[in-house]
Amino acid sequence: MNFRLAILFVSMLGSLAFGQFDPFGQDDALAGPPGANGRLTLRAVPSKASVAPGEEFVLAVEFSLQAGWHTWPAGDPVTTAELEGIWQSIPTSLKVSVDGAKVGPVQWPEPHLTPTRAVSENEVEILMYEGRQVAYVPMIAGTDVQGKLAIAVEFFYQACDDRVCDMPRTVTSNAALGVVAAPVVGDPPDAALFGGFDQRVFSRQAEWGDGTVETASLETETKRPSFLGFEIPENAGLVVLALLSAIGGLVLNLTPCVLPVIPIKIMAISQHADSPGQSMRLGLWMAAGVIAFWAGIGLPVAFLTSVIDPSRLIFGTWWITLGIGVIIAAMGVGIMGVFNITLPQKVYMVNPKADSAHGSFMFGVMTAVLGLPCFGFVAGALLAGAATLPSSTILVIFTSLGVGMALPYIVLSAKPGLVERIPRTGPASELVKHVMGLLLLAAAAFFVGAGIVAVIQKTAGPAPDLPWWWKQTHWWFVGLFGVAAGGWLIVRTIQITKKKSIIAWMVIIGLILSVTPAVYVVGKTMKARDDFWIPYTHALLEESIAEGKVVVIDFTAEWCLNCKALEVILNRDPVKSQMLMSDVVPLIADNTVDTAPGWEKMAELGQTGIPLLVIYGPGLDEPFQANSYTAQVVMDALAQARGAPDAG
Repeated sequence: MNFRLAILFVSMLGSLAFGQFDPFGQDDALAGPPGANGRLTLRAVPSKASVAPGEEFVLAVEFSLQAGWHTWPAGDPVTTAELEGIWQSIPTSLKVSVDGAKVGPVQWPEPHLTPTRAVSENEVEILMYEGRQVAYVPMIAGTDVQGKLAIAVEFFYQACDDRVCDMPRTVTSNAALGVVAAPVVGDPPDAALFGGFDQRVFSRQAEWGDGTVETASLETETKRPSFLGFEIPENAGLVVLALLSAIGGLVLNLTPCVLPVIPIKIMAISQHADSPGQSMRLGLWMAAGVIAFWAGIGLPVAFLTSVIDPSRLIFGTWWITLGIGVIIAAMGVGIMGVFNITLPQKVYMVNPKADSAHGSFMFGVMTAVLGLPCFGFVAGALLAGAATLPSSTILVIFTSLGVGMALPYIVLSAKPGLVERIPRTGPASELVKHVMGLLLLAAAAFFVGAGIVAVIQKTAGPAPDLPWWWKQTHWWFVGLFGVAAGGWLIVRTIQITKKKSIIAWMVIIGLILSVTPAVYVVGKTMKARDDFWIPYTHALLEESIAEGKVVVIDFTAEWCLNCKALEVILNRDPVKSQMLMSDVVPLIADNTVDTAPGWEKMAELGQTGIPLLVIYGPGLDEPFQANSYTAQVVMDALAQARGAPDAG
C-alpha cells in the first residue's frame, strides 16, 4: 500500500488516499504510436457454420505475430529471478462477447521459454508467444436464440522484438453463425484449426457465464505473491484498506461528541428489550443504522467517480486543488477546538424510539448524525481524498468506517454490563481530536502544496527553472504535521495516564504516525535529488545543441517494461556520474500517451518503437541511436559526443 493510501487514513488514524495513475487505460491502449505498424493479425473462426439452440461449439481466436516479434503470455505478469523488482510483462488478454450464448473459459496456447535480451543487459529466458497461436473459447447456444449469433472479439497485446516494444494495442475481430432448428453434423469448416481444443471443458459448465468472457484462461496455472510461505489473496490490499477504515471508525467513538452518548444509547435499547436476545437484535439494527449513515456519505462520491474522473478535476485545476487544501486546513484547525460546528436545534429534537427494528435503525442513524460536530471535519477531508479512488474502493472505505463505529453498539447490546467500563470524556478524548486535527493539517499541506506547484507550472511552463528541492517543500510540511501528531499523542498520553499498558500502546501508535511520514518524506526527497532527468521539449533540445552541450534523450513510457530494465543502466554509475556533468543535458521523453512530443521526434529519427536512447554532441555528425545498450556502450557514445576518444 503506497503513502497516498496511507494519507487517506491520516484524516482519522494516519492516512488519506489519492488515486493512482493507470498507464494501461483503454484510451492509450487502443491507439498505437504514430508510424507504428501492427505486429499482429487476428481472426475469429467458429467451429460450425450454424448451430441449433442449446448446441455446443467453439470459437478459435487465431493470432499471428510478424517474424521476430513476440507478445507476453496471458494470466498473471511473468517475472524472472534476474529481473525481480525491475521488470514485469504486460499480459496478453482476450475479451469475447456474444448475446444469446453461454461462454466458457479461454484455453490459451502454451507459451514458449525463449532466450532474449529485450528486457535485460544479459540474455534471459522469458515465456512468450511467437508466430501463429490459437486460443479457444467454448460456447453453448441459448435454448431460445433465433436468427444468428454475433460474436465480438477484443484482443489486447504488446508486441516486442529483441530491441524495442510497441505501445500496448487492442485489435478486434468479429464472427457470426446462423441458428437452425436441428444440430448440424459434420467437420468444422477448418478442422485443423481446432485440433488443440480440449473437449473436457464442456463437462465443467457450472463455471461458465452468460455473454462475455475476459482475459486469462482458467486453465493457466498462475503464481500468486506469497509472504512467509503463505499465498497472498488477490484482494489483500482491499482487505487491509477495509480493516484500517474499521479501526478509524472505532477511534471516532472516542471523540467528545460520541463517547458520552454510547452508554445512554445502550441503556435505551436495554429498557425496550424484554430479553437478551431482543437486546442483541435491537443493537444490530442500531448498528445497521450507523453503517447506513456512513455508506450514504460515500455513495454520492462513488457515483461521481463512476461517471467522471474526479482526479483530473481535483489535481488538474490548480484553484480547486488549492481550495480543497484550504478547506481541509480549516477543518483541521476547527477540530482542534478553534471553532465548533453546531447542528440546528431541530436535529437534536429528532429522537426515534428504539423499541422496534425500524426505530432502532433510525436510532443508529441519528446517533451518527449527532456525532458530526466532532467527526464531520474528518468525513469532509475523506470525501476530497477518496474522490480519486475507484467507486468500489470508496464504498468499502466508508462502509468499513461505519462498521468500526458501530462495533461498540453490537458488543454492548450483547453485554450491557460492559457499559460501566466505558471511559468517560476528558483529556483523552480531547487528545483524539488534537491528533486528528494535526493529521488533517498534514493532508491540507499536500493539497495546498500541489496547488501552488500547479499554478507555477501554469504560468512558467511545464518545466520551470526551479531547484530540485522546491517541489518537495510541501511534502516536508506533510511530514512535520505527521511527526507532530505522533509526538503529541505520546507526550499527552504520558501526561494524562499512569497505566503502563496504555502508554505502551500509544507510544507504538505515536511512533508509527511519526516515523512513517518522516521516512517517506526523506526517501522522496532523496529520490528527487537523484532524479536528474529533465522533461523533453523540442525547444530545449535545440537550445542545448546550439550551446554545444551533449544531449541525451531517453525515450520511455510507463507501459514500456524493456525501458524500465534499461533505465537501471542510465541511473547507476558509471553512466549516472557522466549524466550529472555540467556539459551533459539529460532529457526524458515520456511517450506513455500517443500525443506525447517524443513520438514526433522519433518519427524524425526514423524510429517507431521504444526503448530508444539518442545522444547528440559536437563530436557526432549524426546522433547516436540505440534500442538496447550496455553501460560501456553509453560511456563510449558520450565520449564520442564530446569529441574525445572512446572511453573503452
